[in-house]
Amino acid sequence: MSNDKLDFIRADMAALRESNLLITLRTMDSPADAWMVVDGRRVLNFCTNNYLGLANHPRLKAAAIAAVEQWGVGPAAVRSIAGTQALHVELERRLAEFKHVEDALYLQSGFLANQAAIGPLVGKEDVIFSDRLNHASIIDGARLSGAKIVVYEHCDVADAEAKIREHLPNYRRGLLITDGVFSMDGDIAPLDKLSAVAEQYGVLTMVDDAHGEGVLGRGGRGIVDHFGLHGVFDLEIGTLSKAFGVVGGVIAGKRAIVDYLRQKARPFLFSSAVTPADTAACLAAVDLLEESEALVARLWENARYFKAGMQQLGFDTGRSETPIVPVMLGDAGLAKEFSRRLFEAGVFAMALGFPTVPRGLARIRVMNTAAHTQADLDQGLAIFAQVGRDLGVIQ
Repeated sequence: MSNDKLDFIRADMAALRESNLLITLRTMDSPADAWMVVDGRRVLNFCTNNYLGLANHPRLKAAAIAAVEQWGVGPAAVRSIAGTQALHVELERRLAEFKHVEDALYLQSGFLANQAAIGPLVGKEDVIFSDRLNHASIIDGARLSGAKIVVYEHCDVADAEAKIREHLPNYRRGLLITDGVFSMDGDIAPLDKLSAVAEQYGVLTMVDDAHGEGVLGRGGRGIVDHFGLHGVFDLEIGTLSKAFGVVGGVIAGKRAIVDYLRQKARPFLFSSAVTPADTAACLAAVDLLEESEALVARLWENARYFKAGMQQLGFDTGRSETPIVPVMLGDAGLAKEFSRRLFEAGVFAMALGFPTVPRGLARIRVMNTAAHTQADLDQGLAIFAQVGRDLGVIQ
């Protein structure tokens, strides 16, 4: 046995380097936008989740600045003691109206929103039915709940029903959880069919709509709106750090559940409230989405154009149905080299490998936004084509 108590860390880090899985952090030197300065180089940005281009929008910045002047930089308390400001209450009201639900609860992040929601709803006497490719925040929240976790095959409604039929009789109650848009592949959960199965067996339903809000549904109202399941689906988890361009999480749905979570959700009860600047910027984002569907329409137009161009070049873009475009490469080393050469040529698109995606399914993930012009997309396609040919990925 080694006397060096940190030896296991050094060995694990060496193994990560050897397998091309070591994460290297790049430094952003400018705001998130269509073009960014990254590690001192101006590059075309295909990396952030800034779907609608709101992260650097002048109206959101003005709202944040005004909120700091009026409310200060932070609430300095948890929501349940002295941290609930009028801004928080107004944002919850507006988000509930926007999403056509009875109530909404605003938290510090989408990751925390999943942890906040799952634990109070199920415990050791209960069972969770979870899609195999659900996000890490769902997996962690499910584990923390202590409930039995039963995984069903990805987007497989028949397997979900079989697992419910087999396991539900052994537990007090069940909760079915799925991502809405799966962030690595860009495919959409069959929420209508999953909802029907859950309803048949009396199982609670919860969807993480992090990559669906601002993208799917009428004017970006999300996956529940996309499938017309208002009043049917129990709970939507959202994030305000992607299409909304700011930060924060939201739990939206039936008032009885949201009210209950105000009493029971530990991240809500034991972590300080979101800052006034962030809250006001989120309110400005809701204003923009309610005023016009133009940004959502432009996002989808850009996504269709880029995806068609990549497929015409011969790239494998997987099973994406959304503005997320995975460029499937398989080998983690190839993906990292591809990303490095893209960056040198002026495109910022990171390689993703295990554990973010399964082994052997490494890729470059392209995140389209409404901020890109067609000229931007053409330049990006040309650089992808050159790097792809240089590395023998395409002819």
